[in-house]
Amino acid sequence: MSSVKVLVLRAPGTNCDNETAFAFEQAGAMCELHHINRLIRHEVKVNDYQIMAIPGGFSYGDDIAAGKIQANEMKARLGDDIQHFIENGGLMLGICNGFQMMAKAGWLSRPARSGLPAFTLTNNDSGRFECRWIHMIVNSKSNCVFTRGIERLYLPIAHGEGKVVAEPDELAKLNVALRYCNEKGETVATYPDNPNGSMDNIAGIADDTGRIFALMPHPERHITGTQNPMWTRNGISEVGDGLPIFSNAVKWVKGS
Repeated sequence: MSSVKVLVLRAPGTNCDNETAFAFEQAGAMCELHHINRLIRHEVKVNDYQIMAIPGGFSYGDDIAAGKIQANEMKARLGDDIQHFIENGGLMLGICNGFQMMAKAGWLSRPARSGLPAFTLTNNDSGRFECRWIHMIVNSKSNCVFTRGIERLYLPIAHGEGKVVAEPDELAKLNVALRYCNEKGETVATYPDNPNGSMDNIAGIADDTGRIFALMPHPERHITGTQNPMWTRNGISEVGDGLPIFSNAVKWVKGS
């Protein structure tokens, strides 16, 4: 049995929890899926795990704004537990709706001068839900645990509110781990290479420690080579581009 335990958190409207658990299991971890209410009732303790994942979906129907209700609920009712988890060296991964939630909870950056989160995510520039495969390039200067040793990624996105926005002085302080790029790896990406109009082509952000990471694309949807829509043209890769993100987290916990 694996010594690495992952908590995959569910809330009403989450729909990528099983895929996220499968991805971590393929990376060698042991996963447990739990509803947020079990944590609130203290039936499950965050600190019993080394990794917590907040999957994609539409928590609480994305009412008010995507991820906002879950962010408020987690800050108000689980804030101390999450803070202890982070201070004790835990890793957190947020995917799509998880990114939106973590951004609005303020767990990916230091607070701005106003005391509010330094950035947020808002409606796509296209004004519609975007569902497509996109290219990304890893920022080699970032200390993000999850992207170590990765240069490029090809993953699907599926969101309506994925545009990262921040004031210029706050934008420069973000620990950007992933940027949208074109097929050549150029980050001067315009639509549809940048599918949402995100400032600085940001696709993923880590906190200062590199242990708390979130991204809009879905790595759990590209774990095997045949999940790549181009596999019949380019051949089947041994693993999908998304698997190393999960493997990096498991390796880090194991100290390798």
